[in-house]
Amino acid sequence: MKTFRRAAVEVGARPGTLVLPDGSPTPRIRYVDYTADALVEGEIRDVEELREIHARDSVTWVDVQGLGDEETLRRVQRIFGLHDLVLEDIANVPQRPSADEIEGHVVVVTRMLRLNGDELDREQLSLVLGPNYVLTFQERYGDVLDPVRARLRRGKGTLRKAGADYLAYALVDTVVDGFLPILEEIGDRLEVLEEIVLDRPVPETLRRINRVRGHLLILRRLLWPIRESAGRLCREEEPLVDERTRVYLRDTYDHCQQAAEFVETFREMASGLMNTYLSAAGNRMNEIMKVLTIMASIFIPLTFMAGIYGMNFEKMPELRFRWAYPALLVLMVVTAAGMLLHFRRRGWIGDDPTRD
Repeated sequence: MKTFRRAAVEVGARPGTLVLPDGSPTPRIRYVDYTADALVEGEIRDVEELREIHARDSVTWVDVQGLGDEETLRRVQRIFGLHDLVLEDIANVPQRPSADEIEGHVVVVTRMLRLNGDELDREQLSLVLGPNYVLTFQERYGDVLDPVRARLRRGKGTLRKAGADYLAYALVDTVVDGFLPILEEIGDRLEVLEEIVLDRPVPETLRRINRVRGHLLILRRLLWPIRESAGRLCREEEPLVDERTRVYLRDTYDHCQQAAEFVETFREMASGLMNTYLSAAGNRMNEIMKVLTIMASIFIPLTFMAGIYGMNFEKMPELRFRWAYPALLVLMVVTAAGMLLHFRRRGWIGDDPTRD
C-alpha cells in the first residue's frame, strides 16, 4: 500500500513557495458559464481568456486539471486574486482536508477516491469559492464530477438557478457521495472474507484482510477532517455561503457521518476477521500436531519392540522360537490397532462421540 508524502518544501522557505507534484500533467482548463436560461462551456487555450469570463455576471465554474506548470497556476492566481497560501495548498499536495476563509475566498481541500482493483487511488481536489465563480484544481486528468456537469447541461432543478455557493456544495457533495460505492465494495469483500477465513486460513487470506484494513484506515483519515470541514461550513456564517445553501451542506455533513459510521463498523469487522483468522490458523495447526502426535504415539511401542528384538544377545530364548517372528508382527498389529481404538473412543481421532 502506497503512502502519502508531502512535497519536499525546503525548511524555512517563504510562505507561498510552490513545489509541484512529480509527474503531474500540464494544466488543462475547462469552464462552464451559466445562468438559469443559458449555458456555455468550452476549453481555455490561453489563460488570459479567463479575464473576460471572470467579468461576466453569470456563474462560472473553472476546472483546472493538472498541476504541472507553475506559470499557468500563477496566471490563474493573478486573474482571480488568490492569496499565495491558497495557491500553496493547491499545488503542494497532499494537504489535509480542510475548509477556510482566506481574503474573500472560501477554500475547500478534499479528496476524490477511486477503487482500482486492490489499490485505492487518492487525488486531491482543491475548491475555491468566489462571489460568482468556483475554481477547482485537480492533480490529474479525469474526476468523479461528471454528474454535476450532466445536471448543469440538463438545466433542471436548483443548480442552474442558484449561485456559486450552491455549485460548490454540489461538487463537495458529489465527492463525498463517491465514498459510499467504495464502502459498499469493501463491505462486499468483507462478506466474502467471512466465508473463506474459516475454510481457508492461508497467507493470501491474511493479505486480503490487511489490504482491506489499510483501505479503511485511509478512509477514516480522510473522512474525519472532511466531516469537520462540512460541519464548519454549516455552523459558521460565511458571506459567500447563503443560508439556504447551508441547509444542503448539513445533508453533506450527514453523508460524511454515515460514511464515517460505516468505516468504523467495517474496521471492527476487519479486526474480528483478523482474530478469527488467527484462531482458525491456530486450530488448524493444533489438528496437524495432534495427528503427528498420534502417529508418533503409535510407533513408539512398535519401535520399542523392534529395538528389543533387534539386539544380538546369544541368550534370548525368543530368537530360537519357531513362531517368534510372526508372533512379534501380530503383537505389533494388535498394539497399533488397540491404540487406534483407544484414541477413537477418547475422541482424539475421527468423530468425537461426546461432541453433541
